[in-house]
Parts: sequence; structure tokens; C-alpha cells
Amino acid sequence: MKASMIITSTALALSLLATSVMAAVSEQEAAQLGTTLTPLGAQKEANADNSIPAWTGGLKAGAAPVDAKGFLDDPFKSEKPLFTITAANAQQYKEKLTPGQLAMFQRYPDTYKIPVYPSHRTAQAPSKIYDAAKKSAVNVQLVNDGTGLVNFADSRYYAFPIPKSGVEVYWNHVTRFRGENTERWSVQAVPQVDGAYTVVETHDQNSFPQFMDGVDLQAEKNILYYYIFAVDAPARLAGTVSMAHETIDQVAEPRKAWTYNAGQRRVRRAPQLAYDAPGLASDGMRTSDNADMMNGSPDRYDWKLVGKKEVYIPYNNYKLQSPSVKYADIIKPGHINQDLTRYELHRVWHVQATLKPGERHIYAKRDMYFDEDTWVLSEVDHYDGRGQLWRVGENYTYNNYEKGLNAPAAQGFYDLLAGRYIVAAMSNESKLAPQYGARTKLADFTPAALRNAGIR
Repeated sequence: MKASMIITSTALALSLLATSVMAAVSEQEAAQLGTTLTPLGAQKEANADNSIPAWTGGLKAGAAPVDAKGFLDDPFKSEKPLFTITAANAQQYKEKLTPGQLAMFQRYPDTYKIPVYPSHRTAQAPSKIYDAAKKSAVNVQLVNDGTGLVNFADSRYYAFPIPKSGVEVYWNHVTRFRGENTERWSVQAVPQVDGAYTVVETHDQNSFPQFMDGVDLQAEKNILYYYIFAVDAPARLAGTVSMAHETIDQVAEPRKAWTYNAGQRRVRRAPQLAYDAPGLASDGMRTSDNADMMNGSPDRYDWKLVGKKEVYIPYNNYKLQSPSVKYADIIKPGHINQDLTRYELHRVWHVQATLKPGERHIYAKRDMYFDEDTWVLSEVDHYDGRGQLWRVGENYTYNNYEKGLNAPAAQGFYDLLAGRYIVAAMSNESKLAPQYGARTKLADFTPAALRNAGIR
């Protein structure tokens, strides 16, 4: 009888474990990648009227000149907008606009506009990244109600290129290819209602275990990347540095984070650098998990896959990242200078994340739109606890045709209630464009290294 109970209990435990793990796709379904689907899982074909073209491989290296600092020239500089959406004609295009974009027209009827250009499916990645995505498709599984991944360490990219749920779409954004270790000198600003602002100069490094020297990938299999973010100016903020070891399953192993305070000259653990904690040097205009539009564990939300739709999203914003454009040209009252932006019609995955009962976050709902070709979160609407649309996020990206990745020319979060915003990730006047491929080591991402980074 005791043996029977043990067998029954073991069977029950295995059954419960099975229900907590969501299966990967079959080999037959994964065979669509690179054939009927793009290698990263988007629809290859054009839309019905060809306003979204078929994907034919994306932009290749050499598509336009690159200057001595690494800034990319615009391969579409001769193009003019097909039309411009304004507050006066927004209702005509509302089926292809997000609620947040429509709200921006209402909030700033005289200045907010969306210049719509011809659509170009410029996304492409190295062949080894395509191979990794195919490996992920048949191996990676969700665990712990979607908060973690298993069988991911061998591929490390695009966990679910053929997604079946909203949280799987989010994981593709989190695990997308960002380059082989990145270093970036950029600025952010939080303009007042009248447009006055102070530029905050930042320097960040993002390193991945698979591109670091002396890292045991098996021992670090739950580490997605290592990250350091330092403030270089103005003087009152300079020397403040944060560091994170970003884990894949943050419920099983929470993000490890530290901060260095230049005034105290001390390194402290910073478990609060997550979720809705204020973003560093953001004047409270974005949360910690607003970095990269959204980051971190999905555990506080219920995720719903609404489906695919066609939306005008920021795309191929080469003009906005140009070194010929100054920050003063970009930063204007209410929102960035929309004359410098470029929007195109693309298919997006529409996902809704709703705060779980009993969980806490200042955003009760996030309505998100992920570009199908890159899995980048392009548009996100944030709702408060009353169900009111509060902040609108727009990600002004471009495709780096030299490195095969998607990057932001700028990222903006617009507070509809306060009439203010934060714009970040701008590198126009920096000494170098974002750099990729440097070899790093684990010692570069320790508390001691953090202290050295913060000494002024």
C-alpha cells in the first residue's frame, strides 16, 4: 500500500510538473522558419494591397555609407512622406493607429503629427542568429506560469519565434539579438512643460555570457546579460552607477542589482531596481521596467495575445539618429520633433498585460505592439489603476545594416496627464555611435568594477 501511495504521489508530481511546462513547437512547424515564415517567425508575404511589402532578406551591409564614428547614413534619404497624419485627419486612419497615438493627437493637436513613409522590411540578422531561433523553436519551454524558460541556454535568442501566447511574444522581445556586447554613449532629457530641459549624459555597457571571456555558460545558464549604466553629467548626478545581472527566470532567481552613490562612495545592493521603481535620473517620468520599453520578469501580469494587426509605427529612423541632428533639434515642448521621425505601416503583434489580482504596479495595464520582423516593442500604452490612459511609449528604431540588429535612435515616454515626457537613448552628439563586439570578462561586472566606474 505504501509503495502504491509513493507511485501515485510520484505520478501526480510528474503530472503537475507537466502542466507547468508549456511545450515547444514541433519540428514540422519549426520548418516554416526560413521558408513560409522569415527566419525569425514573421509572415514573409506582402499584405493585401502591398503597402507592406514581402520580406526579401532585409538590408545588407553596405546599404549606405558609415562615417568614421560609426554613424549610419540613411539609405532612404531621398524619400518623402506619402502623407502626414494630424489631429485634423487622424480619424481617417484610426484603424491603423494605437489608442496612445490617437490620445497624443488630442493632447497636442497643433504639434503632434505622424509622417508616413513607404514601408521597407529592412530587418535582418546574422545566419547564426537564425539558426539559434530555429533551435529555440523546438526546445525552449515556459515554466512557472510563463515567468521563466527552460532549454534556453543552448540557443539564447528568440525563445518563441512561432509564439502561441502573449507572454511568448514578450519573451521574444526580451531575448532578441542586440549585438555581440554593446557600449553606448547617449543622453536623456525630461523637458518641462515649457520645453526647458537639462541633458543627462549616460554611458552603458551590455554584455552577454556567450561573448565574454572565461565564463562557464552552464554555470551562468540563468543569466541573460550583464549591464552597467552610469551617469556622466550634469555634475550633480555624475558618478551615479547601477549594475544588474539580468536573470532569465527572475522568480526562481531575482535580478541581482547594485548601485554606486558618488556622494557616499559606497556600493549597495539594489533589489528595488525593478518593476515600478523610478528609473535612474528620470525625474520620475519612467519606471525601471520602462527601460527598453519594457524589461524584466513578466510575473506581475496576466498576458493576452490579442492578435496581429497593421499599425503605423516608428521605423527606419535613420534621420533621427544622424550626427547632423542636434539634441536641441529633437527636444521640444510636449513631445520630440515629429518632423524628424519616420513612421511606416508594419504588421505588429498586439499584446495586453493586465496586473494580476493582489500584485502591485503603477501600471495596471500595458497595451503593447511588437514589430513582427524584429520582435521589438514599438508602441506601448500604459493605463493607471482607474483604467485611464496615462503614458504613451514610442520606440523610434532603425535597423543597423552593418551589424544585423535593430536599435533605438530615441525612446520616448509621454505623460498625458502631466504634459511632460522623457526621451532617452539619443547618441547624435556622442563621441562615437553605439559600438558592438568588444570582448569583456566577468570581472568587469562586479561590485568592485562598479565602484571604479563611479569614481569621478
